Order: sequence, then structure tokens, then C-alpha cells
Amino acid sequence: METALTRLVGVRHPIVQTGMGWVAGPRLVSATANAGALGILASATMTTAELRAAVREVASRTEEPFGVNLRADAADARERVRIIIEEGVRVASFALAPSRELIAELKDAGVVVIPSIGARRHAEKVAAWGADAVIVQGGEGGGHTGEVATTVLLPQVVDAVGIPVVAAGGFHDGRGLVAALAYGAAGIAMGTRFLLTSDSTVPDAVKAMYLRAAVRDVTVTTAVDGLPHRMLRTDLVRSLEGAGRARALVQAVRRAAGFRRISGQTWPQLVRDGLAMKHGKDLTWSQVLLAANTPMLLRASMVEGRTDLGVMASGQVAGLIEDLPSCEELIGRVLGEAAKTLSALPTPPP
Repeated sequence: METALTRLVGVRHPIVQTGMGWVAGPRLVSATANAGALGILASATMTTAELRAAVREVASRTEEPFGVNLRADAADARERVRIIIEEGVRVASFALAPSRELIAELKDAGVVVIPSIGARRHAEKVAAWGADAVIVQGGEGGGHTGEVATTVLLPQVVDAVGIPVVAAGGFHDGRGLVAALAYGAAGIAMGTRFLLTSDSTVPDAVKAMYLRAAVRDVTVTTAVDGLPHRMLRTDLVRSLEGAGRARALVQAVRRAAGFRRISGQTWPQLVRDGLAMKHGKDLTWSQVLLAANTPMLLRASMVEGRTDLGVMASGQVAGLIEDLPSCEELIGRVLGEAAKTLSALPTPPP
């Protein structure tokens, strides 16, 4: 299936595996790439040395194009961009809007720039700055998310920009791919669906919790770090939502102590990171501590399998997913369902 996305990045199928922290590592990314879709490596949870090593591992596993996701506001963003360029990565994906200068540097080196956005005005801004395409995530998507549903946001962005638009938030099958294409998108991006594959390194017990979840078990909460965050409603989330400020602070301090031991950070570093996130936001002190530890909250579940200590970012589609196919099986299924859906559409009158 050829679209503007496949022509832009050189993949066979208009499907993107998103850059999920602690999840989108070399194994998942290379499996996605070998299956003909665009795998994106998550770098925000890596050091620069780990990023270079991960890129080289993916390159050793596949000859197909792949991408790297990074935070535009990271202090070492320019160094990470340099690694992407030096290692010959095809696509740079951004969790926040990159600066005009970063976009220009990447494009001058022949790297395709695809920021992820959650609002029409953000899409217009990065398009004006030279972005090659955008991934548009509606409110159904996992992790930090907005309020506007994909079915409302997607056509807004398609009509507003003249670059390829990839739809994210609520996609898991071929029917969704056809729907996105009908809205004018050039493809779909999926996170939770790729997390729930046999190629994902997420612990089996954690995957089982996702598979057991119903749609109503996926919630949006601000209790973790003060920002709307879509995740599974676990006991940890319930306790944070039900706690008063004093109790929440005690819980945050206790959990931060555990995360500090894992991460090797000092208390001043944790507080400094949290205060940086607090800037311009009305966060409680417990949220300041948890905001600084959000990557570690995710790591506890996605790497260590400690769902009692961590959070489990999730799109609403988790409630519709029932199995763990390989990336190759998943992509083949999505394309087969898309073909079947298209063939079942009524023929327009002459």
C-alpha cells in the first residue's frame, strides 16, 4: 500500500510503531522495520552512549529504514541530533516541537523530520518551520494526551497543513487504517498495539494486565504528574487519586526513595528535575516528586514488571486487544483487514 508516508521514508507499509520509553528498544524497532513498517527507537530514557549503541544494534538487525524519537527540550538534544546524523538514521521523531534550527540541521543532513503534535496550531507551526510530516495524536492515545478525539483533530490538521499527516490515537487494526486514509492521513501510528506483541520486551505479566483490561479500565489522570496522562487504572493510580495532599506527599517520597536507588540520582537532583517540570504549572509537591520520576515510574512496570510501583501508559484500544502477535503477523493482519474493508465498501454509482 503506497502513500505519501511510504514514499517519504522508504517503508513498504503506511504504519508507524511509536517511540515508547522503555518499550521501543532495538528488538521491537528492528522487528517492525523488517516487517515493512516504520519502527521508531525511544531515546529519551537512554544516555547518549546508550542511544548510539541502540542505533547500531538496530542497524545490525535490519537494512530497512527506522527512526529515533527524542525530546526537543532535552539539554543534550543537539548531541542526540548529531548521533542521528552520524549514524545515518532515516527519521527523527520528536515528542515536543523541535526548533527551527534543529529541523534545518536534520534536513540539511538528509534526515526526515516528523514531530508528534496534539493540536492544529502546533502542526501549522512545525510545518512552517520545515517539518516533513507530522504524527497527530488524538485524546484516545496513551501517555500524555489532549482532550480532542482523533476523529476531530485529524481532519483539522489534514486541512491545515500541506505535508503528510500520520494519525495516532485509537488505532489497532485494518479498519482503522482505512478510516485514517479516508480522513486524508498518509498512514497510522500505533503504540499500545505494538507494545502488545511478542517482539515487545515488556514483561509477560505486565502484558497480561493490559490484555485483561477493558476499555473502562483505561483512564486519564492528572494525579501522577499534574498533566493529563492516559494509563491503566492500577492500584497505584487509585491510591494517588484518592489521597489528600499530605498522604500523596508521603507516598511520593516513599516511591521517590525507591526510584532514587534505581536511578542513582540524588535527592537534590530529583527535586531540581521536578521543579523544572513545575515551572508554569500548578503542581503539588507530591506531583513535583512524581513528575521528576515519571520515567522511573514507567521503567518500574515496563522493565522491572513492578506494577505496584509503576504506571502503565495505555491507549484506549488496550480494551480491544486480545492477543500478542509478532510484528510481522500484526502488520500482515492489519493490511489484510484493510484490503477486506476496502473491498466490502459499496461501489459508488456512475
